[in-house]
Amino acid sequence: MEASNDLYDIKKVLDGDTAAFAGILKRYSSRIFAVVVRIVGCREEAEELTQDVFMKVFSSLQRYKGNCEFSTWIYRIAYNTAISHMRKQRREISYIEESLYTNVSEEEVEQLLNQTDNSEQIERLEQAINGLEAEEKALLTLFYTDMRSISEIAEISGLTPTNVKTKLYRIRKKLYIILSRTTE
Repeated sequence: MEASNDLYDIKKVLDGDTAAFAGILKRYSSRIFAVVVRIVGCREEAEELTQDVFMKVFSSLQRYKGNCEFSTWIYRIAYNTAISHMRKQRREISYIEESLYTNVSEEEVEQLLNQTDNSEQIERLEQAINGLEAEEKALLTLFYTDMRSISEIAEISGLTPTNVKTKLYRIRKKLYIILSRTTE
């Protein structure tokens, strides 16, 4: 249903009915904002960047060829816009030596990350996520919050599906290390 609405609105916009773009905005603005705010970490910046995303979508709508879902195409624009913005900002991030988390078992990671039964643990998890690199936050958001598949994330990010899986695996372990340090 969403895909047919997208195609209908795209056709109307391309035929000159710019008001039809409101349907696209209505369907995607809150989801795109949620992804962007998770990446940049600042509501005001995310609002501005979300506007930029939709300006880019509108101005390049004729380049959408339909070889992927429209939602994936929009997410890719949002992803690239937010990542580019973060690269320009060069914010300080938590660097964790990879050797620290290579010996952590997936069971240990699962156990710690699934402890979301209290608000203190959730707050610590949010702080840990905010200390990650922009791309790491984006991948986590797309996978866990937006429930995007590995193949969709690969298409959005320009990574291979194997690379997406590997990065998500490493990010989870990195979060484990960060959270372990804060519980000590």
